[in-house]
Amino acid sequence: MSQEIGVIGSPDFTTGFRLAGVRKFANVPADEKDERLDEAVSEMLEDEEIGIVVMHDDDLDHLSRDVRQDVETSVEPVLVTLGGGTGSGGLRDQIKRAIGIDLMDED
Repeated sequence: MSQEIGVIGSPDFTTGFRLAGVRKFANVPADEKDERLDEAVSEMLEDEEIGIVVMHDDDLDHLSRDVRQDVETSVEPVLVTLGGGTGSGGLRDQIKRAIGIDLMDED
């Protein structure tokens, strides 16, 4: 089971995670997202040590169709997005996809 957390995003986004002890990160400045974000995400998805990848919700718009599909279908590592308009439903869906069951199911 993969134990590491990976973070992808602007240096401002990754700094807090790095200060908290996250060792795997990819800094992608805002002006280079269209060129470098796909590569950074693909590398994190292929890293067998990483179980969770964290990135900002707005950065999903900068991914190519193929990489975005890889992200949406990846079970391990699971991609968790923060910020933007994800809301509790988005996080709930991410958790459900990661573990395979809905912990908040009221039925």
